[in-house]
Amino acid sequence: MATAHLEGGFADPPRTASYAFRALMTAMARPGQIEDIAGATPPAPLSPAAGTAILTLCDPDTPVYLAGGADTEETRAWIAFHTGAPFTGPATCSFAVGRWDALLPLTAYPIGTPEYPDRSATLIVECDGLSQTGTRLTGPGIRDAAELALPDPAAFAQNNARFPLGLDFYFTAGTQIAALPRSTRIG
Repeated sequence: MATAHLEGGFADPPRTASYAFRALMTAMARPGQIEDIAGATPPAPLSPAAGTAILTLCDPDTPVYLAGGADTEETRAWIAFHTGAPFTGPATCSFAVGRWDALLPLTAYPIGTPEYPDRSATLIVECDGLSQTGTRLTGPGIRDAAELALPDPAAFAQNNARFPLGLDFYFTAGTQIAALPRSTRIG
């Protein structure tokens, strides 16, 4: 048990990380599209998709906030060992991970500044499942329109209204991931 955090990383780090990075970038470039992503076996309650995203995107320069049930000793040890990412609160994080209700309020996260809009947080929202039905999405990366089941469409519309400032989102369930960048229009 004391060495459980040593396990669950990428078996073939260069290859797995490159496939994962491509899936993450494709999901962000095509809002609402569900991608398969795997390679990590994180401790519960993190999904393989969330763990793979963390191993791919986080490093010692990207502070992570673990919200609610995601904040366990095992999860902290696993992320620290595999990425070296420091842990912080929502106001200073680069990435936040947890269930939707645990991640609220969205006003707690950095949204960037007019000079540096990229200095905002990306939230990895753990879900029970992903579905390309529900909320209508339009904007960059979407040919006409797409749909994605979102937990609170009004919150994402408010986020988009701040563009170019705002938050970016990944939604994870099992080995699937979808993204919603701040540039995506809701409704």
